[in-house]
Amino acid sequence: MLRRHLLAAGAATALPLPAFAQGSPIRITIATGVDPSFAPFYVGKEGGFFQRNGLEVTVNTGPSGSAMVAFLIGNQINSAYGAEQAGVSAHLVDPNVVVVCEGTALLRWISILARGVENMEALKGKRVGVARGTGSETFWLSVVAKLNLNPADYTIVNVEAPEMVAALERGNIDAFAVWEPWPTRALRAIQGTKIILSNEEIQIVRNYVYMNKGWAEQNMEATQRLMRSLIQAQEFCDSNQAEAAAQAARFLRQDRAFVQELMGKVGYRMNLTQDSVANVQLAIDQLRGMGKLSREVTPAEVIWKAPLAAVAPDRVRI
Repeated sequence: MLRRHLLAAGAATALPLPAFAQGSPIRITIATGVDPSFAPFYVGKEGGFFQRNGLEVTVNTGPSGSAMVAFLIGNQINSAYGAEQAGVSAHLVDPNVVVVCEGTALLRWISILARGVENMEALKGKRVGVARGTGSETFWLSVVAKLNLNPADYTIVNVEAPEMVAALERGNIDAFAVWEPWPTRALRAIQGTKIILSNEEIQIVRNYVYMNKGWAEQNMEATQRLMRSLIQAQEFCDSNQAEAAAQAARFLRQDRAFVQELMGKVGYRMNLTQDSVANVQLAIDQLRGMGKLSREVTPAEVIWKAPLAAVAPDRVRI
């Protein structure tokens, strides 16, 4: 796990800054993966939104946002940003792990990319890289269901997202199902690769902001400061796309033009809608289908709307 300590730079805010932001900052730790779909966490840090809302935030990064959600169990961190299935799985272990808002709708973000394979029919009998317990698996299962495929026709290989391009190049897998930037990186790096299916044709996968409810209830001021910061960062991503991309690229130490291209493939939300609920329900149904639902749970148990409702009630539409 890579820990990044970065100084926040100044940026305009859409919501008024609260008076308490001038007092001693509250220290919190948040975590996510390394890709631009999680830009509000990076922009919150680089753009100074956390700082001006009275927070001193450490942003930890790991192989995927979903991998970091598990650290909310037992309150090892205070907030995480990852996909549906990871949040439900963590909630089953620790009911304190809850969704506080939908962070990102992955509009044109996840795809099945293959080397030397023309279509899904030709992929039968091949090895497909899937990152278990993440949006990668959520998407693959949605593909199987939507296209009425036989899962036995494919050999699923569990591969972490950052390793997929190398695994494809080595020939350890023939295809992979994962989010950006890995499909674009593979297209540019490996001859003979192509996208054979994108999520636009199947499902809009969503990333959520999670918190440890037990900690959040005991630290409501910090919780509300965090929610306010993320709304401001999300609005900045929409209204100042070039500068937001520059901030995300600086945090990620990636090419600015590449990051801006990828950020144009998602929608940053910081809200709760019926679509948010539907995707959590989908994750529950998928876990049940895999025999991984240790107990029955409902979206109403997984989603905790109070923090968002306290700072932006108009964004809660469930």
